[in-house]
Amino acid sequence: MKNYTFLISLFLLGAFTNTFSQKLSNEYIKEQIVVYKNDLRGPYKDIRWFCTDGSIRQPKDPCPQNIGPGVQHARYKESVENLGKRNHIFLGQILAYTKSETLWDPSNNHSRLKQYQLGKYLGSVDNGWILEKAQFYRGALQSEDEEKAGIDFYKWLLSKDNELEQKFFLIRQSLKDVPHSGDDNLAQLMRSQSKVISDIYPAFMDLRIKIHGQPDLGDIEKVKKFKSSHGTKASSNVSKQLDELIVTMTQFYTPFDIPSLLKKNSNLKGTPLGNSIETYIVKNNNETNPAVLIPETARLLQEIRIGILTEKRATARLQLLDISLKLEEIIFKTEPQWVPTTLQQLLQKVYFLGMGTAGAGYIEQWEWQQLKKVLKPSENNNTLGQLTAVLDAARSEVEWSAAMVKANYQDVVNEYTVFEPQAYAFIDDKIRGSIALHLGKSVGQLGDFIATESSLTNKVLSIPNQSSIRGLNPGYAFGELVVVSGSSEEIEVSSNKIYVFERPPSDLKPVAGIATVAEGNLVSHVQLLARNLGIPNAALSDENLRSLQQYNGKRVFYAVSNKGNVIIKLEADMTSEEKALFTKKERKEEKIAVPIEKIRLDQNKVLNLRDVDASDSGTTCGPKAANLGQLKQMFPENVVEGLVIPFGIFREHMDQTMPGQNKTYWNFLNDMFTEAEKMRSRNIPDAEVENYQLRELETLRAAIKKMPLKASFVSQMEEGFKTILGKPIGQIPVFLRSDTNMEDLKDFTGAGLNLTLFNVAARDKILEGIKDVWASPYTERSFKWRQKYLSNPENVFPSILVIPSVDVDYSGVLITKGISSGDANDLTVAFSRGAGGAVDGQSAEAYLIRMDESYELLAPAREPFYNRLPLTGGTSKQAATFETRILSEADIKQICELAEKIRELLPQVHEGYNGAYDVELGFKDGKLWLFQVRPFVENKKALSSGYLESITPTTDTKKEISLSTKI
Repeated sequence: MKNYTFLISLFLLGAFTNTFSQKLSNEYIKEQIVVYKNDLRGPYKDIRWFCTDGSIRQPKDPCPQNIGPGVQHARYKESVENLGKRNHIFLGQILAYTKSETLWDPSNNHSRLKQYQLGKYLGSVDNGWILEKAQFYRGALQSEDEEKAGIDFYKWLLSKDNELEQKFFLIRQSLKDVPHSGDDNLAQLMRSQSKVISDIYPAFMDLRIKIHGQPDLGDIEKVKKFKSSHGTKASSNVSKQLDELIVTMTQFYTPFDIPSLLKKNSNLKGTPLGNSIETYIVKNNNETNPAVLIPETARLLQEIRIGILTEKRATARLQLLDISLKLEEIIFKTEPQWVPTTLQQLLQKVYFLGMGTAGAGYIEQWEWQQLKKVLKPSENNNTLGQLTAVLDAARSEVEWSAAMVKANYQDVVNEYTVFEPQAYAFIDDKIRGSIALHLGKSVGQLGDFIATESSLTNKVLSIPNQSSIRGLNPGYAFGELVVVSGSSEEIEVSSNKIYVFERPPSDLKPVAGIATVAEGNLVSHVQLLARNLGIPNAALSDENLRSLQQYNGKRVFYAVSNKGNVIIKLEADMTSEEKALFTKKERKEEKIAVPIEKIRLDQNKVLNLRDVDASDSGTTCGPKAANLGQLKQMFPENVVEGLVIPFGIFREHMDQTMPGQNKTYWNFLNDMFTEAEKMRSRNIPDAEVENYQLRELETLRAAIKKMPLKASFVSQMEEGFKTILGKPIGQIPVFLRSDTNMEDLKDFTGAGLNLTLFNVAARDKILEGIKDVWASPYTERSFKWRQKYLSNPENVFPSILVIPSVDVDYSGVLITKGISSGDANDLTVAFSRGAGGAVDGQSAEAYLIRMDESYELLAPAREPFYNRLPLTGGTSKQAATFETRILSEADIKQICELAEKIRELLPQVHEGYNGAYDVELGFKDGKLWLFQVRPFVENKKALSSGYLESITPTTDTKKEISLSTKI
């Protein structure tokens, strides 16, 4: 009986532990937020004294002197503590209640610190948010104790060189929200107050947009005038809030007291940076010319950014960061007063705003060094080509700055948005409070000037700031415009619609056209498919996306020219020529046939990768295995060993009887295509036919995943692992890569459409994974792509490439052509940290490399996490930092040497192909590993379209433009 009772207790304890470990639902959190908002104590339970010896005393019983002074503050409700334990979500955080390392939260990508900042933002835009009624809960927080806790936190954090070097941006941003010096974040308060007013009084919206997008001193008078003209219409509450906004704006725009930058008792005095600050104060104390003050301030910002690590004292570092924030504030307030009248003045403004943006940490220093070479103003007249390079570099800095904010905060914002939608605007608020906001306006002005000079203009409906839009892939489309802000992963896309994404879904199905804020990189699977299939594709800004929302649901014409100018117009505004592009005759796309004449289905033995070469592509296996086998012969030290499961083994297994169908798997598949043709002959709508096919394929896919593997095949796999890969199956992790005969056709790439299983280790999972890969060509996404572009989609056969995992330090893609330059002699490279880099739409480090090995940084990496491949199988995520580049000069040299050999050797085995190649590769401890090579397929129809040629302006890049030209 005792044993029985003991077992029951263990069971109940286990059940309780399991329940307690489960995450609380988003609906529950929403409900709790409503509860906290309406509770006079908010998220807090009661108030206590917390004494130095660890004892806790009643609020009217302070800590006695003999055990230390102690601090008084609130305790969290049990529901709040439970939310922290189960969801790692922390509401109403009290700094005096939080240890420094706990607040920094390194094992959770600094989530608690970010949540503290996000909580402050939500409180500012939503009347205290969860503290709505608890804002006046006396004693819950003591401002002096919170400030002391903030100072203690930064003293602890800033003593660590690595943290300051790797997380400079996050640390500096957090200083705007964590109390430590008695300062308020007036800029954010001003934006929050204007948002609150416009939410309750929509007539204020135009002024809110002005304050958020182009703030300047004149806004104070505009708000006063608004209040005066709306005095009788606005409620007393609105009137009161307008008064509060005017007070905040007046405080914010009060001229900054430059001598106060360095306090008399500052311990920076006498140090190199202290001397620079004193020199700046003396030189600029009475400076009123913004064209002088902003460059001087940007230089000092940059000097502090570079020199802060040489100052080893934590308190001095804290002072330097506070001064850095004040300098950014000076530039932010002063920028609207700098009104360039000539091209030279505008170029100088762009350069120094760029320098200030870098000094404030919105881009890394190594990135600024790349941009600086292009942005630094010349004393000589510029050609149109040189000016375009400046524009591209400056536009890049704006994009990289926004990406830096997203990379640091997107994870927390995503987590909060599902239960608190107001959290979504936090990132936008951070960007609008930065120098990058003003840099973006100046870049737009420069873009408009260059567009006029080069006749290269975008015509995107009637939205503002179109110079930030740039075409990526040429093509044209007609359909409903769908604007998707936020996550796109749950969006069900349609092949006849045009989508504007903040970030495209990782498994994008066919669409008519796309435009993205976060383009990922030029060589991601989504970008390659779009380029291959002639789908128009463009990059645009967050502001452009918001401007396009008013056209959501409208039918539009969308075109990207060969040189990247973009047209979007309403259906009613289309020309007869544009309408003619979509007549029934022209709408019938020329489909591609999968060649099956040479396929060998009698090859039913597992092959050694060494015994496979390019001639096997489409005959015994797909191009991945065939080309990698060819590479193994050409570069034996840079390619792993491998096994190839040919088409014949799949076909042999498909001849087994399918459970519950009284026919083979293969007959089931072909009967489905036969029935689909009969349905079409009866004029049944295409959508209904497709739905029938998808239902049948779902049945087939599920059956293949449960299909029994033949004993002879399993034996071959076991033997191949031992003799070729060197270890028994289950003792070495491998990649299982789908490799169909529909990939890398002359006019169809098929990139990323079928399954690759990463780092599978266990024997059972490898064998199950083989069936999963065999089933993957029958997924909805894969089927829809090939159904649209292949004339015989039923003749798709998967082979599988099995290669041992290499836990690379960084990996990516090489295209032996300049995608952005169009030069066949250039190289395009995109790399991310860890395994599987760059191909899945990641924000990768990208370069354009020229024949002489000089290069241009197209984009830095901004992916916050990366994959590692443990020996136990699966993947583990690690947090990334951006302070150093991914590819070294030595890596770039190796890539150039590889590309030269590929260009020399591969055309010898790919007869009749003279185009570029798409190569997947990685580096481990400095050694280059090759994982795949395929032809780089571009859409010839899009590139040669007469219409696209007609909208592509001819520009004279050598045209010289005087710096004194008026703008």
